[in-house]
Amino acid sequence: MKEERPAGTPVLRRMNRATVLDAVRQCAPEPVRLAELAQLTELTRPTVAQAVEDLLAAGWLRQHAPQPATVGRPATRFSLNGRAAPVLGLDLGPHTVTAGITDLAGERLAVIRRTVHRRDARHLLEAVDEAAGEALARAGLAAGQITAVTAGTPGIVEAGTGRVLFAPSVPGWSEIDLVGHLRARFRCAVTVENDANLAALAAAHQRTGSGTLLAVQWGERLGAGVVIDGRLHRGAGQAGEIGFIRPAGDLPGSTGDGRGPLERAIGAEAIVDLARRSAAEHPGSGLARATDAATVFAAAAGGDPVAAEVVDQVAAVFAEAIAPAVLVLSPHAIVIGGGIARAGAVLLDAIARHLDDLTLTPPSVELSELAEGTVLTGATQLALDEVWRDTLAAC
Repeated sequence: MKEERPAGTPVLRRMNRATVLDAVRQCAPEPVRLAELAQLTELTRPTVAQAVEDLLAAGWLRQHAPQPATVGRPATRFSLNGRAAPVLGLDLGPHTVTAGITDLAGERLAVIRRTVHRRDARHLLEAVDEAAGEALARAGLAAGQITAVTAGTPGIVEAGTGRVLFAPSVPGWSEIDLVGHLRARFRCAVTVENDANLAALAAAHQRTGSGTLLAVQWGERLGAGVVIDGRLHRGAGQAGEIGFIRPAGDLPGSTGDGRGPLERAIGAEAIVDLARRSAAEHPGSGLARATDAATVFAAAAGGDPVAAEVVDQVAAVFAEAIAPAVLVLSPHAIVIGGGIARAGAVLLDAIARHLDDLTLTPPSVELSELAEGTVLTGATQLALDEVWRDTLAAC
């Protein structure tokens, strides 16, 4: 007579596999021994060994040759098989598309940047396909091997559907079914998120501990994301759209280019314009030839008094615009990413000084270590999180 197995055995075995796989993930990229996994998971060694055997057979783990041991028999070690579930992250902008493929262990396999030749939806979508295709080729993968895609896009994105509701920087972009387009090509889970929200998640991931974080994505355009205790705060759906704050002295009306008042006042292009106007009043200043915001910040750091005044004006406008948000949220830190993140201490010090006069408990003001790679990092992290949720549930 065939012996009956306990009804709960398949469920327990699946749970054990998920527990062991998650423990290996926490140790990545370093390989780990069975004894270490038993200690981390609080499972018996035979149970861990069975789970590892199952995960090796399923392709989630890879086995490493034992290292020579000075005492006793060398122990076999195991690590994630990153190629089991690579993901695609996309940073979509009106001028540039960046595609990055990362494996399950977090190793970057390919990064491709492509220029958008015209600022419209058709050319942006063409650049997306081109960058994604080249990233796949460089990583040696087929589209069907990608297990999750996350795209960061400018504009207001509908939570849950990923539909772009409003994207003034890319004419016609809200008419494109980006989720459907990417899903048809990759046949996997696709998430489309506001780029500033992804930058906020990336900045929060870089930090340790809980708290409230206001992450500002600052380049030609301005956006922000709010992360509270590790979770993105969406509010009614448009939390973080600081580019539409009207700074003091801003005149009503619009330039017709879709930019918000704060973007028109202190976006990267506006900083260059302000520098050139200031230089016209001071013929000795080299700012008349400024071509980008980085030149202005470098001149200020080098002691140019005209550049220093420009930076102070920009910092004052920024601080006055976000001070109400700081008073309401009381964030522990403001982290600035995007092109302006290359500004350095000269901008941080000026912003901190102005916020000190405008708020009760000024937060620390920091530049993102990821700079212009913040959105891509956030997209990759969100895609990996999606894969891990599905993987651990289905082990």
